[in-house]
Amino acid sequence: MIDVEGLTRYYGGHAAIRELSFRIGRGEVIGFLGLNGAGKTTTLKILGCVLLPTSGRAVIDGYDVVSHPHEVRQRIGYLPDTPPLYDEMEVGEFLAFVARLRGVSSREVSARVDEAEEKTGLRDVHDAPISSLSHGYRQRVGVAQALVHRPALLILDEPGSGLDPRQLVEMRSLIRGLRGAHTVLVSSHLLPEISQTCDRLLVIKEGELVAQGTEEELGQRLGGGGFIEVEVRGERERVLAALEGVGPVRVTGEAEGVVTLRVEAPADLRPRVARAVVGAGLELLRLDRGVEKLESLFLRLTQAGEGSAS
Repeated sequence: MIDVEGLTRYYGGHAAIRELSFRIGRGEVIGFLGLNGAGKTTTLKILGCVLLPTSGRAVIDGYDVVSHPHEVRQRIGYLPDTPPLYDEMEVGEFLAFVARLRGVSSREVSARVDEAEEKTGLRDVHDAPISSLSHGYRQRVGVAQALVHRPALLILDEPGSGLDPRQLVEMRSLIRGLRGAHTVLVSSHLLPEISQTCDRLLVIKEGELVAQGTEEELGQRLGGGGFIEVEVRGERERVLAALEGVGPVRVTGEAEGVVTLRVEAPADLRPRVARAVVGAGLELLRLDRGVEKLESLFLRLTQAGEGSAS
């Protein structure tokens, strides 16, 4: 659905993005991550035919964003960081207006509006003025206007901005429900939402792509990602001796004869850890597999400057 090669955009002498290259398949939900000023919004605006690149190319559904912007716009739905809403219009009226702008035929407008409202949970406010809506509902209207014409690609810039916890859960469910029927590229600072919503991640730092892949792949690339937490009743020295050779081990707690450890393990080594502990005559109390959280991976990639895109 998206094929980007060497995409670069300068503002004067400053390069907002440099030599970005990535591909996104049909039906994927992709998280686009980066600190403020990293170049996320610039990239999304180029893909949305709002900005022209200085160099490089971006192709969406077979059409170049520079040479065929009209065809690209027909295939995308775009939600900028501030939803483009007309406060004086009612929800249904506004969505019908957007549908007509997007080229939906008159006989299909009503059905498309109903479909968009159903997907975004707006049926109950169909006749409500947009000015009367809460921030959460305004965000929903922003998503609805982006998908009312059934685009192949949805570009969502900070769709969860300013939402309360309940609204975030609803937005997460909404985006998940779009998987398959649409390709979704979503930019967000809300890392837990990205973690629970997206299939893969693109991480950008200072205008350059520094990593791409699943959370597990990023963790493995950074030499971590997976780990096993173990609680064992026994002397610290005996516990450490039993786990020697299994993997890097770190004691994270010790109280009342119980030692808590973390074993770095990109692969699932729980059976091996269990055999080692029981084989040494120690009492195994707990054995859990965990994955390094996205927040930690993100900070390591964007602050430590780990590597280049993979």
